[in-house]
Amino acid sequence: MSIVLALLAGLLVGTTPARAAAAISQVTGFGTNPGALKMYRYQPDGLPAGRPVVVAMHGCTQTAAAYGTGTGWVHLADRWKFTVVLPEQQQANNLNRCFNWFQPTDTTRGRGEAESIAQMVRRAKADGAGTAYATGLSGGGAMTSVVLATYPDLFAGGGIVAGLPFGCATSVVDAFSCMNPGKDLTPAQWAAKVPAHPGPWPTVSVWHGTADHTVAPLNQQEIVDQWTALHGIPPTPSFTDAVGGFPHAGYRDTSGRTVVETHTITGMGHGQPVDPGTGTGQCGTAGAYILDVNVCAAYRMGLSWGLDT
Repeated sequence: MSIVLALLAGLLVGTTPARAAAAISQVTGFGTNPGALKMYRYQPDGLPAGRPVVVAMHGCTQTAAAYGTGTGWVHLADRWKFTVVLPEQQQANNLNRCFNWFQPTDTTRGRGEAESIAQMVRRAKADGAGTAYATGLSGGGAMTSVVLATYPDLFAGGGIVAGLPFGCATSVVDAFSCMNPGKDLTPAQWAAKVPAHPGPWPTVSVWHGTADHTVAPLNQQEIVDQWTALHGIPPTPSFTDAVGGFPHAGYRDTSGRTVVETHTITGMGHGQPVDPGTGTGQCGTAGAYILDVNVCAAYRMGLSWGLDT
């Protein structure tokens, strides 16, 4: 009889469906979605309530899933246990799948794509996520500037990769001049483009390649000018060093906290830095506009936001 019971138990175990592993999945019904974006999300298995959420926005021509995996954010979410929200642009909104970071109807609080992304964050928080961060590449980097400037109450920090300052353009034609050669304004002029907010402001990490001919490297300094002015500090570094062999600068507030930083990737073109491999600081998979330069931007941002704790 014991042998029969053992065989029966084995059959029952064998026919029990295995629980599906975590995967990037679409989330619907996250709000009114005035910008008509798609929401994708990755939540690792065993995710405790209250862990952070990172909103990662793809660049033009990219998809949410490819960006999330290629840049290393999904891998880091498994390692450090946090949620990744991946907004996706639709061609009905923009033929090249660029976020419309230059359209006032999409860059104003409570309207368009900016509000859709805010609704995604609110949905993630309602489902148990904690502190929110935003990041993105190129058009996604420019949209990161938008949501940090218009929803500073939702985001504790952000990472702008090959992006642009908030308020640089208000039309398609103007957008191209912002991208290259860029607009050289004073810190006060950049800060004046951002809606008033009593604070605190998000921290900002800015990444740019010196050989970027799509979004001119000038934009890195203009983003620094905007955010140091909002934080009420000078646009000159408090310290400089190197990260992964590339120039790194930090801008500290009066309490000594680094609230703005830059990573200047010497010789890199237009794209997001990754460092494929299995080492501690390695993440990402090289591809179109995801460039292997032996430093992973997602990993470094995650460390600066404390996602590893």
